[in-house]
Amino acid sequence: MPRIAPTRSALRDFLESEAAGGMLLIFAAILAMIVANSGLYEAYSHFIHAETGPVLTDKLGPMTIHLWINDGLMAIFFLLVGLEIKREFVDGRLASWERRVLPMIAAAAGMAVPAALYMMSAGDTPGLAQGWAIPAATDIAFAMGVLALLGKRAPTSLKLFLVTVAIVDDMGAVAIIALFYTAEINVTALGAGAAILAVMYAMNRMGVKSLVIYLLFFLLLWYATLLSGVHATIAGVLAAMTIPFERTIAAPDSPTSPLHRLEHALHPWVAFAIVPLFGFANAGVNLGGLTTEQIFAPLPLGIAAGLFFGKQIGIFGSVWLSVKLGIASKLRGATWLQIYGVSMLCGIGFTMSLFIGGLAFPGNVLLIEEAKIGILMGSLAAALAGFAVLRFAPPHRDQEEVEQKVAAEISRDGDAAGITRPEPSK
Repeated sequence: MPRIAPTRSALRDFLESEAAGGMLLIFAAILAMIVANSGLYEAYSHFIHAETGPVLTDKLGPMTIHLWINDGLMAIFFLLVGLEIKREFVDGRLASWERRVLPMIAAAAGMAVPAALYMMSAGDTPGLAQGWAIPAATDIAFAMGVLALLGKRAPTSLKLFLVTVAIVDDMGAVAIIALFYTAEINVTALGAGAAILAVMYAMNRMGVKSLVIYLLFFLLLWYATLLSGVHATIAGVLAAMTIPFERTIAAPDSPTSPLHRLEHALHPWVAFAIVPLFGFANAGVNLGGLTTEQIFAPLPLGIAAGLFFGKQIGIFGSVWLSVKLGIASKLRGATWLQIYGVSMLCGIGFTMSLFIGGLAFPGNVLLIEEAKIGILMGSLAAALAGFAVLRFAPPHRDQEEVEQKVAAEISRDGDAAGITRPEPSK
């Protein structure tokens, strides 16, 4: 039997593609802002809202480029998110309670505190309460792009912590979208989606490994979910849970594992095409005529406060308390100041915040634009402040030694937790 060449771990690919893709996302966002505030604004607006057809559901009407990106391509983004969640919980940095405790506590606090600050700032204003989840999200690609600019000044342990918190954060965002941003339910379509999902699960149990078949059923599931009233992107996460997965104890990703193969195949498309395209289509805010009163209106102010203050308070505060109470260990090779800096970077909400903003105020162009202003203000402040803290923070005295150990662990098995992997279940 011919020997199968080993593949690189998804973790290494993820760290590299997210950093490079994040820098491309930053460029796409800047380009969108330049275009939206130039003579090209009308052409930009006309292009992203151009009707392309067909009418897939009466709720959405004729499909536009913007809808194809937000409801179609972002389902692929969520498919990748689902694959990462499954891999990390089954065979990665979240495979045991010891590995889960700190990022889960940090992510939970990093979602709750921003939501609370938002409600304190904007919750009393009629019609704004449903935007509470907008500042609860973290944009892993954008944050990794900022870390990439720091080079060796950002320890690998911080990057891994950020990735792990963002994965748990994504789980929370998916649950929020499914539970709180779902339109009127079409029971028939929902039943059809459940039946399709059941077939996909049965295929997994029967040992079917053809990705083509799973992707065809994913397309059917996406359409059924679109018709059901549940946001169509949720189909991506649900489909990911059915993709077969081969555990690789203390070894690189298996080249015969459907989940590993699909994850490696999707990473470059999501990082270098889908997410930057989403950023370009959604970040364009025309600032012409913008007044101080509009900038400091309850909605943008609440979102910006949640992202900038809420994230750093929630994440850093929960990490500090967890370590002091003996619940978890401090990150290896990182100082408290560096942990504070990466906590600030978690306030970059951008992609997921823009996505939730569109769901929170459907059809209300004014509130969506105000939400974008708040997201851009909060994310920019978090990015600049986090970058500054990490740029000038003195390195940990053992950083070089720890970096070598972490790099060896990533090269060996794609896991940087430093904890022995559990044996596979029978």
